[in-house]
Amino acid sequence: MPLQNPFHIVLIEPEIPPNTGNIARLCGATGTILHLVGKLGFSTDDRYLKRAGLDYWSEVDIHYWPDLPALQQAYPNGRFIYTSKKAPHSYLTMRFQPGDFIVFGKETKGLPEELIEANLEMTVRIPIIGKVRSLNLSTSAGIVLYEALRQTGALEGE
Repeated sequence: MPLQNPFHIVLIEPEIPPNTGNIARLCGATGTILHLVGKLGFSTDDRYLKRAGLDYWSEVDIHYWPDLPALQQAYPNGRFIYTSKKAPHSYLTMRFQPGDFIVFGKETKGLPEELIEANLEMTVRIPIIGKVRSLNLSTSAGIVLYEALRQTGALEGE
């Protein structure tokens, strides 16, 4: 049964087709809306993109936006949560709400520094214990989204 107030995953200028395909599949599996923002580093006809999403593309609600302000203007009451390895808070301290927009930056650069600085209280990171610099984008999206679903009770009864 679809969520009444689904979460939103926002990818700003994603660069690697399999990451976006995997995230699209994640969105299809959870009833999450996917927003692709800005210039994509690939064609949406890319065979690697389709391969990662397999045959689930019809299950994904995808929206395209020229930039983040256009998306925010379309959802003036939306609550945007930004993700960055430079964030002061762990995603585990965030109290997610149904309908939140969880925003991820491009694979090579993450989110713009000025966006993070302007939204520090709404920016979270995934703690990394080892010496690895960062996690894969699709892994990160899955970690944060499933915590949001868990907190809001969306996984109960499954």
